[in-house]
Amino acid sequence: MTKKSLYLILIILVSQSCQTVKNNGVFTIYLVRHSEKDVSFNNSADPPLTHCGEQRSKSISNFFKDVPIEAIYSTSYTRTKNTAFPTAKSKSLEIQEYDGETLIDFSKLLRKCKQDALVVGHSNTTGVLAGLLVGEEIGEFDLGIYDRIYQVVLRKKRGRLHLLHTSFSCNSE
Repeated sequence: MTKKSLYLILIILVSQSCQTVKNNGVFTIYLVRHSEKDVSFNNSADPPLTHCGEQRSKSISNFFKDVPIEAIYSTSYTRTKNTAFPTAKSKSLEIQEYDGETLIDFSKLLRKCKQDALVVGHSNTTGVLAGLLVGEEIGEFDLGIYDRIYQVVLRKKRGRLHLLHTSFSCNSE
């Protein structure tokens, strides 16, 4: 065998092992609550983000800059979509909607898809969904909390939850 042939075989083997590692069933789902909403807005059911909320959404996108994300999910609300938008834009991904009322079904879908994903939700859904993914009971959290990122690493039927806190501070205009 020539040196060139051995090199080609080595490249093929390394390539296959990388695919095996990628497909070994390990994937990560990140869950965040939407950024700060404008409670003074006329439509209190679906308010937009505040200036600080827009900045936080860009900060979240920065956090995920070098993190592999294959899918982005958001509820149908303006504030969740606008929180997801900077990350979706930077990753060239479409935001897929999910129903926050059907978290059990959605958690099963996320497990079935086996994709590295970002899920943007609410204070009453984000922790609950993280808990469903790892088989633990995690409840809602306080309305004033915006700095949590739930990282759920899944492999086969097992999941591990990591709670991360961002260090964002708003530059008010």
